[in-house]
Amino acid sequence: MLKARVLTALVMLPIALLILFVLPEDAFAMSVGLIVLVGAWEWIRLSGLVSRLLTWALLAVFAGVLIWSYLLPTVYVPMLLGIGCIFWIGAAAMVMMYPRSKEQVGGKRMKLGFGLLVLIPAYVALLYLRRHDAHLLLIALLVTIIWAADVGAYFVGRQFGTTKLAPNVSPGKSWAGLVGGMIVALAVGMLGASIGEPSDHLFSPIAWSVLIGIVAMTVLFSVLGDLFESLIKREQGVKDSSSLLPGHGGVMDRIDSLTAATPVFALSVYLTGWPLL
Repeated sequence: MLKARVLTALVMLPIALLILFVLPEDAFAMSVGLIVLVGAWEWIRLSGLVSRLLTWALLAVFAGVLIWSYLLPTVYVPMLLGIGCIFWIGAAAMVMMYPRSKEQVGGKRMKLGFGLLVLIPAYVALLYLRRHDAHLLLIALLVTIIWAADVGAYFVGRQFGTTKLAPNVSPGKSWAGLVGGMIVALAVGMLGASIGEPSDHLFSPIAWSVLIGIVAMTVLFSVLGDLFESLIKREQGVKDSSSLLPGHGGVMDRIDSLTAATPVFALSVYLTGWPLL
């Protein structure tokens, strides 16, 4: 299992770096769209739908929504990001109240609707960040913050994680892990911003303060994304979203944190004007 996990990671890492930092905008949008479409296929399965014909029909609809999202005028992007963030606040309530929130989680149709709210705002957010003048810095910060939070939470949680964060959803996560992940992410975020700081536009004290808030919100939502997918998998009685990635599970298992963190990160950048403060 460990060997398969390492080999898969070695293959995925250069592909991810190529998509995020090398490909031009249209190729970026198409590549991320294909990944999101695979995530949609996994989510349809997690919703409990087993009909192959209906699955293909839903994927065709989802592909149409992705194309619409790509063509969405910029003026509407903040509204869609806001809808995504509002959904994730509701998802937080479902996670913390589970299993009392089983009725809110709903049946197959409700879970399918959740899939749209999980994946589409994240796709729009990534497109917004890619189209931003400071896209290299913003995307680098986003992925390193999430990675740092995961690593920090894992090691601190293993050492000090006695009080569980959401024991009915994901027994492995703890409050200590959340705090540890937050501290590591803040340190990495500050370091990353220092390295990426433009020489002709030094960050002001306000910009550094805003960045701290953005990092903190991004980390909280990244944990929420992981927990919400765990809730959906628990409802379906499965460990992984699929077996597409040996040693890692499915695509959703790799991007669950990103789906929640990206909209709040992008909306924060839009509302605050960071890094151009």
